[in-house]
Amino acid sequence: MNHLRAVPDPDATGPRAGSATSVRVEAPGKVNLFLSVGAPRPDGYHPLTTVFQAVRLIETVTARRQALDARGRITLTLADPDDAVPTDERNLVVRAARLLAEATGVTEGVDLLLRKRVPVAGGMAGGSADAAAALLACNHLWGTGLGLGDLLDLAARLGADVPFPLMGATALGHGVGDRLTPLMGRGTYQWVFALAREGLSTPAVFARFDELSAASAGGAGAPAAPAEVPEALTAALRAGDAAALGDCLANDLQEAALDLRPELAEVIETAERAGALRAIVSGSGPTIAALAPDSATAQRVARALCASGACADVVRADAPVAGARVVG
Repeated sequence: MNHLRAVPDPDATGPRAGSATSVRVEAPGKVNLFLSVGAPRPDGYHPLTTVFQAVRLIETVTARRQALDARGRITLTLADPDDAVPTDERNLVVRAARLLAEATGVTEGVDLLLRKRVPVAGGMAGGSADAAAALLACNHLWGTGLGLGDLLDLAARLGADVPFPLMGATALGHGVGDRLTPLMGRGTYQWVFALAREGLSTPAVFARFDELSAASAGGAGAPAAPAEVPEALTAALRAGDAAALGDCLANDLQEAALDLRPELAEVIETAERAGALRAIVSGSGPTIAALAPDSATAQRVARALCASGACADVVRADAPVAGARVVG
């Protein structure tokens, strides 16, 4: 394996060990302002054009140095236990720490503590934010000295959505969403997220997208290449114009998500009747993201969604926010 270049600590007692005993990192969830999906490639992945925006729903990973008698193990504990979140190798947090260790030659283990605030299986990249936070936390704990570029490369190996939480703010994504370009913008946007009672499988949504695409346009299916982001959307971001941005929100996966969960259409209608500029499926769903013109309207939309009984919970968040950062 080709090892990434790391900067060792000359006073370290173990391989590339840093001086910290505990490092806490926060990383944001995301909403897709625009998501265009092309036909699947030979490898099965769909080419995407998307615009990510980081929202103030924050995942926290704390990396802690292990006792001497436990060296070499990677363990994960949930601050709030949840049967839907595994704590073994199925969790991206564990895989992120192991990937960083393998890539940099670290043999030291780590105890990881995860506190979740992004909905599980909600189309808001909570698991990806966890992985990004774990990469950054272990990079600091172990003193591996990798820069953002190297961490982004490792993140892309973990999943298409993992690089963005490292970058944060607002960014254009190409490829499978992993090739990022920062987008200029101004202002703060008010979002209301309606959470579903059950998650929705991303592979299932993409599979349904393929079926619906094949059934439309005479069986031609989705275009091979996704559409480009409209200039009106990037102009709205530069101007900080929430109303104009609302007009540009789009998600090619929405039809598939609504086909699998028809009840989500009621959530969208409720949010827009209450004053949301636009409400769309967030990513692959089932979370519904409603953009409000201001904080007062966001509060009104949230109350209407809570009163409707059509969703499990409602959370508000502003955006954009910074990417993964060390906070302790």
